[in-house]
Amino acid sequence: MTEAAAEPGNAHPVRYRDRVRRARTAVRLTRYADLASVRAARLGRTFRRRGPRLPPAVWDSLLPALLLLNIMTTRAPQEFPVAVALTAALALPLVWRRRAPLMVFGAVAAAAFVQWLMDVQLPADIALLVALYTAAANSGRRGTLVAGAIVEGGALLACLRWATEGAFLTPFVAVTAMVVAAAVLGVNARTTRAYLAALEERAARLEQQQDQQARLAVAEERTRITREMHDIVTHNLSVMVALTDAAVYAQHRTPDKATTAMLQISETGRQALTDMRRSLGVLRTDEPDAERHPLPGIAQLAALADQMCAAGLPTRAEIQGGHTHIPATAQLTVYRLVQEALTNTLKHTSTGTHAKVRIRCSTETVTVDVTDSGTRPPLPSATPSGHGIPGMRERAAAYGGKLQAGPLPDGGWGVHTRLFLGSSGAASA
Repeated sequence: MTEAAAEPGNAHPVRYRDRVRRARTAVRLTRYADLASVRAARLGRTFRRRGPRLPPAVWDSLLPALLLLNIMTTRAPQEFPVAVALTAALALPLVWRRRAPLMVFGAVAAAAFVQWLMDVQLPADIALLVALYTAAANSGRRGTLVAGAIVEGGALLACLRWATEGAFLTPFVAVTAMVVAAAVLGVNARTTRAYLAALEERAARLEQQQDQQARLAVAEERTRITREMHDIVTHNLSVMVALTDAAVYAQHRTPDKATTAMLQISETGRQALTDMRRSLGVLRTDEPDAERHPLPGIAQLAALADQMCAAGLPTRAEIQGGHTHIPATAQLTVYRLVQEALTNTLKHTSTGTHAKVRIRCSTETVTVDVTDSGTRPPLPSATPSGHGIPGMRERAAAYGGKLQAGPLPDGGWGVHTRLFLGSSGAASA
């Protein structure tokens, strides 16, 4: 018994892990079945492509030609006209058996009945079995049963008339076995053809689904990279513009502060290049920068606050609770939310504004609050432009959170959201 299972509070995670393991196993088995279906359908297509190249009508004409040749070379001259006519009536309809299987079967059965009435035995009676096979392979269960009953009745009449005395049972059983075999082979051919058609349809559907999933993955990755680029470029450019203004203002009065601001601009630019290279590194297989520079998280919020202070926005960051258990993607979401909120404050508020960041971490949630004390100028239109707040809403929604952004009752602006770290949020991320 493991330690997790021994403690009462950990029983549910054990059951959850079992369910996840069983679900993954089921998904893996389904994928194997799908791959097997696709391969079987491809094998069927390959077999048909590499099979005989002659038209089907040529193959269907071989048996009638052989039967007619046999009659013309084996029959006596006085039997020749009747034998050739009956053989032609029995065998020639087989040329069109693929186009009209039931009509061909009816014509062959009628010719066989005329032959029985005329009391003539011919090798061309095998055409009845071929017509039965074709009818069974191209019709439903009812058509197969009717055709089999007709041929079996003809077999009974033939054995009654042409079987030697005392030897009725043996030829009747043999002919019946051939009738059943022809019908079973036809049904099996129909079933196999339907199964291969279903496999081909399933393979085509799976390929279409894979293409759709690939397009969705590309669109999702494009959206993610666009959101990352927006946050990185907007934040760092805003900081660099603020630092540049401060350096220009201080270059004559306090050269030391101007030098510090210029150095901070340089450091901000390098950091922006590093963040962009890291975000775009997933698009290049030979880019190791993502490994050398880990994703920013909650631990880097203090450095972000210092950066904002250097840009002219006094910022205080307060982190409550441990954050080491929070996944790296969730920490990146928290960092980007705070970064975007502080960037908006830096861009849209007046001088003297103070900002405060409060992060509360628990086992299942992370609460983000970013507030400032500044007033914002009214928007020129009723509909705000830009992608800052919509991008923040998308990031919060990935973890089941709802972003609230707007003016505070006591003045200033606030951004609030709560990210859920449970199964739903992780799955969405």
